[in-house]
Amino acid sequence: MTRRRWIADEVSGDRASLVGQHADHLVRVLRARLGQEFDIATGEAVRRGRIVSIGDGRVEFALGEELSVTSAIQITLLLAIYKFDRMEWAIEKCTELGVARIIPVIARRTDSHLAAASGKRAERWRRIAGQAAEQSRRASVPEISEPLKLADAMNGAAALRIVLAESEDQTLLRDIAKPEAASGGVALAVGPEGGWTEDELQSFQRAGWILASLGNTILRAETAAIAATALVASTLDSH
Repeated sequence: MTRRRWIADEVSGDRASLVGQHADHLVRVLRARLGQEFDIATGEAVRRGRIVSIGDGRVEFALGEELSVTSAIQITLLLAIYKFDRMEWAIEKCTELGVARIIPVIARRTDSHLAAASGKRAERWRRIAGQAAEQSRRASVPEISEPLKLADAMNGAAALRIVLAESEDQTLLRDIAKPEAASGGVALAVGPEGGWTEDELQSFQRAGWILASLGNTILRAETAAIAATALVASTLDSH
């Protein structure tokens, strides 16, 4: 039986701990007991962990052997800010699919009220990503940055940078997301409801991004983010 994996809140030598609500969920919902074993991600490795102490809001593990894990897929997702409930769903699913970093972007068509409120949502987005990372047995939680304006978000170090554009009718994502082109990492940019404006797309192109399409169907922003991440992740994972 596959052991459940937890991402440690605190690590010191051969000890690791879950604290707060994280620990309470393990104790109260999953009925954790002394001696029970789980896989514990420490940020540097995944190790076998045995519960040695259960207290109020704290569960401590003795760490044992290091376990083999697959390397993280290097996908950075620039996700334009849109309705928070649907955006949170995209963050959860793209975390499960393996993105390494998510950058919330304030785009031209981002609703002004959502843009103003987005800074206070970042911690919630990180909690959602943390829960999704554990559920999908990831070794680490994707980094989620503070919301950025597009001009500050588009200059990244990924070797292959792709912006999804409804107006693009020549280049398909599946045709350019090749393992040999993506070996240095991939950045994907997904626009808000209504898509990127023409001047935003021109800015992407000037910064070296490639415009691509997922096909003829017009997708919701969250569907496009998930579909694009799944396509690129499967390409990199098969390499």
